[in-house]
Amino acid sequence: MTDAPRVIELPENLDMPVASPLAEAFGKLAGEPVEIDASRVNRLGASCLQVMLAAARSWKAASAALTLKNPSPRFLEDLGLLGLEPDTFLNGVIAP
Repeated sequence: MTDAPRVIELPENLDMPVASPLAEAFGKLAGEPVEIDASRVNRLGASCLQVMLAAARSWKAASAALTLKNPSPRFLEDLGLLGLEPDTFLNGVIAP
């Protein structure tokens, strides 16, 4: 295992068909430091948000680093529409 975080680059549309592959991507990296690159996101759906929140709980339980990198304005807007404040997403860890 390496100290450098692995990067999960989110696609433009985080809708229902993406949820399962996204869960698999997190599953393959369980316990490793991970950065979620949200710079390209134009739509955040509830199913993918659930996957990311479940990953955040798993990473926290394992004391592993999980951070959000470069969230697009639309990602942050949709996050708020889904009832989450940006500063509380992934335990409040939002990288600049």
